[in-house]
Amino acid sequence: MSESRKVGLLAEAEVQAKLEAACAGIGISGRKLLVIIPDNTRTAPVGLFFKLLHRLCEGEAARLDYLVALGTHPLLGEKELLKRVGITREEKEGLYRGIRLFNHRWDQPGALTRIGTIGESEMLELTGGLLREPTEVSINRLLLDYDQVLVLGPVFPHEIAGFSGAGKYLFPGVSGPELTDVTHWLGGLQTNLATIGVRDTPVRRLIERAVALVPVPLLFLNIVVDAEGLKGLFIGSGRDAWEQAVALSAELNIRYVERPYRQVLSIASEKYDDFWTGAKAFYKVEPIVADGGELVVYAPHIRKLSITHDQVLGQMGFHVKDYFLAHLERYGHLRKTVLGYAALVKGAGTYRDGQEHPRISLRLASAVTKQECNRLNIDYLDPREIRIQDWEGRQAEGRYVVRNAGEVLYRVRP
Repeated sequence: MSESRKVGLLAEAEVQAKLEAACAGIGISGRKLLVIIPDNTRTAPVGLFFKLLHRLCEGEAARLDYLVALGTHPLLGEKELLKRVGITREEKEGLYRGIRLFNHRWDQPGALTRIGTIGESEMLELTGGLLREPTEVSINRLLLDYDQVLVLGPVFPHEIAGFSGAGKYLFPGVSGPELTDVTHWLGGLQTNLATIGVRDTPVRRLIERAVALVPVPLLFLNIVVDAEGLKGLFIGSGRDAWEQAVALSAELNIRYVERPYRQVLSIASEKYDDFWTGAKAFYKVEPIVADGGELVVYAPHIRKLSITHDQVLGQMGFHVKDYFLAHLERYGHLRKTVLGYAALVKGAGTYRDGQEHPRISLRLASAVTKQECNRLNIDYLDPREIRIQDWEGRQAEGRYVVRNAGEVLYRVRP
């Protein structure tokens, strides 16, 4: 497996200097600032930025508040919110008492405001002809109460957008369900293999078109992290800063192996509470599984397929995208967000003569029951039957192990 070049950690003083320059550039005196941050499924030193921004803005900015970019993920409770920004309850009630912490509520129409529509001709152009339906763009109305929005989040290879970061923490991070449905379904149509780790994708183009409709000044704090910590911070209001972050993320968050493997054990990070988010242990590893091979996602801590979308998922199960396209009369009325997810999880494949033919076999070894997996067309493996030591060191036999899976993308070297 190839090794990335050595990149040093960013010192706190360097981060502070970059933030000072950014705040001077936008002018924070007397202004109301909202910072959008990732939820706890994304590795990011949010606490560091929280404390540095407070230090810079205290006595200068009129307000400094935070909104968690949940997309459609579960709400964070008070304890989780405080943990996300790295402070205690006592600190929140003392030094940071003037700062408010909000969850995004994509499911409450009253929490959203419409900011525009992407019309049919634009949809056709942006999606390469895959979608044509005009799409309403809405966003959390909190943004309109502020003079400046800072968008903070890590840039990683991503199964739907190609790379995360920048506008993706707005759409779908703090947006309404319409564009979320479109981007997830478009991602499912493109497939994970054709998307993940690709800089320019149809979904990224849709995101950037939606960002252009936001009527509040935006500043993106694009960060790059790996297992060691914070390695990059690229700040800007346009695409250039994000592209610099993508270049570094491609170095640090993509690993190459010399050949595909017949069996891969992907051990999901414990940061994922359900398979909706834990499926990243599939997406990031799918490219190194040989055609006809098997990918086992080992996640004994995961008890639900989706905390938010279980009911809808139960009406469709997991299928390759060609299956869904052949049965849109049966499934087309369901949330496209969930259709896209279900297609991505089943992976690349075909549907011919009434039979699905996935490129690889996915087996889920978690606390989700065998009955539930079978009902939803996903293969089950009892996690108690897995001995990790039986997998390690057996690359010559076609077996490979990925630990703490979910943020690093694995590819076969070209």
